[in-house]
Amino acid sequence: MSEMRRQIRDHVRTNPGVHFNELVRNLDIATGQAQYHLHRLARRDDVVAERIRGRTHYFDTEYDAWERRVVSLYRRETARELVTELLENGDLSASTLAERLDIARSTVSWHVDTLEDADIVERSYGDRGQVEVGLTRPEETLELLRTVTPSLADRLVDRFMRLVDTGLHDDGGTTE
Repeated sequence: MSEMRRQIRDHVRTNPGVHFNELVRNLDIATGQAQYHLHRLARRDDVVAERIRGRTHYFDTEYDAWERRVVSLYRRETARELVTELLENGDLSASTLAERLDIARSTVSWHVDTLEDADIVERSYGDRGQVEVGLTRPEETLELLRTVTPSLADRLVDRFMRLVDTGLHDDGGTTE
């Protein structure tokens, strides 16, 4: 195996779910060079490519299809915030998610559709007919995100710390 191919394989192993453009930037290699080596690695079953919503993500072969979908979608900011909110608070209504994430209800709906197609979340209807969103496998999701890489777990911690800092430093809109 060439040194470049080994570098790419090792980068995929240490950064599960890395998408193509990120891999090219991180390794500072030409697009064609990355394509060539990724194709060779995939043919030898050293990496797995997962195409989700227009982006191809790369994984070591140890990840199953569900794990690849979770990690791939968790790398996307809004999906990550939505999943993190559900991990921290359990099932929530779609309108509560929109409010807490400060995004449009239609944006929540689009991301929930994507996460539902990937079997990461499920919808149900609450007592008053409200759409409720919950993780299909919350314990497995949390464990996967804890063990995937420190950077994904750090993002979860960073989000929580931002929420705490905002709560502690919110002075009701006054400035000093």
